[in-house]
Amino acid sequence: MKTSFFDIIVVGGGHAGIEAALACARMGARCALVTHDDREIGRMPCNPAIGGLGKGQLVREIDVLGGEMGRTIDGTGIQFRVLNSTKGPAVQSPRAQADKFEYQARMVDVTHGQEQLEIIQGDTAELLVEGKETGRPRISGVMLDSGTTVSGARVILCTGTFLKGLMHVGENRTIGGREGADSSETLSGSLAGLGFTLKRLKTGTPPRLLRSSIDFSRLKSQPGDDPPRPFSFRTREFSPDQVECHLAYTNTTTHQIISKDLSRSPLFGGTIDGKGPRYCPSIEDKVVRFADKDQHLLFLEPEGRDSEEIYVNGLSTSLPADMQKKIVQSVEGLEQARILRFGYAIEYDSVPSSEIFDSLESKPVSGLYLAGQILGTSGYEEAAALGLIAGVNAVRSLDGKPALRIRRDEAYLGVLVDDLATKEISEPYRMFTSRAEHRLHLRCDNTENRLLDLALELDILPGVDQKILIARRHLVESITGLLDRVRVEVPEKLERSERSGRVSGVEFLRFPGSSIYSVLNSPGGGEALKKISFECNSFSTKAGGARLLDEALVQIENDIKYRGYIAKQNRLLHNRAHLDNLEIPTDIDYFEIKALSFESREKLSTVRPQTLGQAGRIDGVRAGDLAVLSVYLKKLGGGG
Repeated sequence: MKTSFFDIIVVGGGHAGIEAALACARMGARCALVTHDDREIGRMPCNPAIGGLGKGQLVREIDVLGGEMGRTIDGTGIQFRVLNSTKGPAVQSPRAQADKFEYQARMVDVTHGQEQLEIIQGDTAELLVEGKETGRPRISGVMLDSGTTVSGARVILCTGTFLKGLMHVGENRTIGGREGADSSETLSGSLAGLGFTLKRLKTGTPPRLLRSSIDFSRLKSQPGDDPPRPFSFRTREFSPDQVECHLAYTNTTTHQIISKDLSRSPLFGGTIDGKGPRYCPSIEDKVVRFADKDQHLLFLEPEGRDSEEIYVNGLSTSLPADMQKKIVQSVEGLEQARILRFGYAIEYDSVPSSEIFDSLESKPVSGLYLAGQILGTSGYEEAAALGLIAGVNAVRSLDGKPALRIRRDEAYLGVLVDDLATKEISEPYRMFTSRAEHRLHLRCDNTENRLLDLALELDILPGVDQKILIARRHLVESITGLLDRVRVEVPEKLERSERSGRVSGVEFLRFPGSSIYSVLNSPGGGEALKKISFECNSFSTKAGGARLLDEALVQIENDIKYRGYIAKQNRLLHNRAHLDNLEIPTDIDYFEIKALSFESREKLSTVRPQTLGQAGRIDGVRAGDLAVLSVYLKKLGGGG
């Protein structure tokens, strides 16, 4: 049996597959989304949340380029918070807790209702290729486990944790791609037969607790932001009914339970071969690695507005069920807690990112693209970002266009792809703001302006949304220019000895404690201020509300405040070659430098670079760590 021919076949109904398939269809390609169960599209098997540090920026960028994740979480979120809200705007990141059932239902509806997209239910068993005799075969389709052949000019693999997935709870091992789903047992062999290298990675989940068995009166409440901020610039009406999350802490008793029977952990007993994520370790891993800590923070997060399941973020584990029960009930407030589902670790096959081009097309097979956890990433957001880029590039290749390549200074999307294409990924990759050396520029508030030209080029967004983005850029440019002309009074509390009286709006915004709103509300200002007011009212009318105007004004303020810092940072990065001349003492104790990330301390201690330039090229040593090390060396007198 053979189905009709498709331009592009996307394998996998997770977040990578969704964004890949929607991008292809919205760019005009005839696309098939192959998934084992069409009701499971968009399922959230791990933390039911979207966003976070660095991840929130990815979601905002996906949204501006026409992706779906931001709009769906806005419509199904039950708590919205901006992380690092007390810090600078460069490291502020939005995060939302989802009602995972509503989220999944909406993603099912969106994919089923998308023109040019056909959903095919089945498991992919084999990749089909042509031209093996030429050296580099060309993809021609996939074969399902039913024997059905689906033909296509391009294939995008978004297999998540399903490639030979193996779940661990203590000594119990179960074959499966996630709880309640079968593993893909033959596709790995097909990849290996086509010349791909396969490696094992690991991730995990925590136990889920019965809401009514928890004593929330003994836990600290964590409400959402008031007012909440949506992810998508396309979200018009936004007033979610938010729920509370709660905070709990492990204690010395918890850690003693784990340490006493650590040999029962498949992670430490040698049962698990795959490398787990450094930045989302299991509780047993945290107890071992951070033995000096008496407690670890846990977040108790509802899995849905009306769900009885509570996700214990921070308690990921593969320990036996009886130990999980003791661990949970050792925590204050959880003494009577009932576990509905035990935590588990899952191992799965992945492909080294060295076997892809930066277009996400594979090197061994022409026309085959990879996205998501098959490339070693961790998280819904990273998967969705790669899915979008793989989908765009698959379509562009059909049209004979060059691959989309986003630079590191343009977007976190560019940082993500560049890191995967140039670094050895030995553990699941997670995005952080600290991975971006241009993070002062790659802020959430300027995402629309940064990616406008690219959004117009890709043409995935509906025309009305493109017009709003164009109007937003005009507003930012116009008001920024007007702020150079407007003259406003400096309030007494902002005055400096060398500057008083009237100054330009731009100069005013450089005073500590100033804001764009204090400029707009300043007395006087003449025609320039009237023009600013007119521009604001005009944009608010076009955009359909005041929220997008407020966000644009925040961008203008931050652009001006950070202008000098960004220029300085760019000069530093441009002149980075001189770092190879700055020597590092061979006997330096990196663990004494507490401002360095723990990963950097470990890797610098192992590699022992001779110069600051060498240190900067070590995988895992970030730009921020390099700056810390540079300052430290100057204090020692050896940093030039």
